[in-house]
Amino acid sequence: MPESPIRKLVPYAEAAKKKGANVIHLNIGQPDIKTPQLALDAVRNNTLEVLEYSRTEGSEVYREKLAAYYAKNDIEVTSTDIIVTTGGSEALTFAMGCIGDTDDEIIIPEPFYANYNGFATANNVRVVPVVSQIEDNFALPPIEDFEKLITPRTKAILICNPGNPTGYLYSKEEIQKLAKIVKKHDLFLIADEVYREFTYDGREHYSVLQVEGLEENAIMIDSVSKRYSMCGARVGCLVSKNKEVVKTVLKFAQARLSPPTLAQLASEAALETPQSYFDEVKKEYLERRNVLIAELQKIEGVKVARPQGAFYCIAELPIDDADDFAQWLLEDFRVDNETVMVAPAAGFYATPGLGKNQIRIAYVLDKERLVRAVKILGEALKSYIG
Repeated sequence: MPESPIRKLVPYAEAAKKKGANVIHLNIGQPDIKTPQLALDAVRNNTLEVLEYSRTEGSEVYREKLAAYYAKNDIEVTSTDIIVTTGGSEALTFAMGCIGDTDDEIIIPEPFYANYNGFATANNVRVVPVVSQIEDNFALPPIEDFEKLITPRTKAILICNPGNPTGYLYSKEEIQKLAKIVKKHDLFLIADEVYREFTYDGREHYSVLQVEGLEENAIMIDSVSKRYSMCGARVGCLVSKNKEVVKTVLKFAQARLSPPTLAQLASEAALETPQSYFDEVKKEYLERRNVLIAELQKIEGVKVARPQGAFYCIAELPIDDADDFAQWLLEDFRVDNETVMVAPAAGFYATPGLGKNQIRIAYVLDKERLVRAVKILGEALKSYIG
């Protein structure tokens, strides 16, 4: 089981804090945005007398409200197409277990969310990477690159849209290209769409469930974690119009009994969050992105991709080993007793050796702290290289 590049350096960060240092966290996608009050109130003011199991597939009321939410986003599904899960992580694990047997393969454009490696390992499924390039802003690799990798053991193509860790937003045309190839080879197209609300520069999100004719091939993964700043709720879902997929996923869900009851109450209430909340959050993330990119571009030798969605970016540094650099930052480097924690990007690749000089930055902090963090990063690079 691979280590998480996001969390593996936590002991070093904790040690730094115990010595009195302030650590600015750029490593983890934990938004500082407030959770909608109505979601918190749904838990605080509930009248439950027994905290019971929920239905294995999630409460019917919640799934019906989820279907209504998707309809507002031009995604036509019913409550029977939805399995509520313990976070998007469980939905991804169920999807891989459902469609893949031992040594079956899933093609994923890299860099990708690091835990895809862990989910695949847990299901004895092989990740087959196809490389996207920072020079292209991590756009979809040529379809020919996917075609070359398809074998009799290939079961699916998996994408994150908008992307973690790249922030890239796949266009409608790119999604349709992927739809065409999965239809041609009778594969599944799994789309992790948990950052759907966060798109920038006038771009719009296009879901795999909006592709006409892809009903039997599309599996969507979703979560409340980032949309409502409810990471600790651990509520996600898997959505597919393929009845056999849903029926099989339900068996996996039955083995873990049910998703969390209280968190479903919060998630159900969160669906009533007004659009103004998302407008404000999106505006804030856009400003943070612009500040972060502008500051990073001031550092000599740093190359950075421009995110079009989500709240992450990949930065390429003028060093050889970002893992060593990230640990050194926590152990040995301070500016006015402050340092920064970053996520080394090699863990977001499956191809050995790639991403060694890259880091992922999550711009989930206020603009002032982002500016401070990048200034510390710039000073650190001068010292480290020297």
